[in-house]
Amino acid sequence: QAQLVESGGGSVQAGGSLRLSCAYSGSLYSYNCMGWFRQAPGKEREGVAGIGGGTPVYADSVKGRFTISKDSAKNILYLQMNSLSTEDSAKYYCAADSKYGYCRLRGYEYNHWGQGTQVTVST
Repeated sequence: QAQLVESGGGSVQAGGSLRLSCAYSGSLYSYNCMGWFRQAPGKEREGVAGIGGGTPVYADSVKGRFTISKDSAKNILYLQMNSLSTEDSAKYYCAADSKYGYCRLRGYEYNHWGQGTQVTVST
């Protein structure tokens, strides 16, 4: 069973930056895609960024501000978040897909999930 453990969340002022990390078990090549999702209270889960064999994909709301990357040697997935706004406040989840291979930002196409890390952006 894959294990995904997020870290790096916290509180930051608007305009600031955070870098989330996701340590995952197994080789990156066990997974077709990996991604970051977020969910704020009262809102649906939203795909933020995904990375597979090709160009990373981003939600329109984070394009130009967030960057997804991976360190295959360390088995860590990152999400660099810059120019944060209060709209980015949410619990962020790392996810991996070892079954589907679409690499889209659709949560039901990922079959492994971490427990999440909270990001709170204040004015």
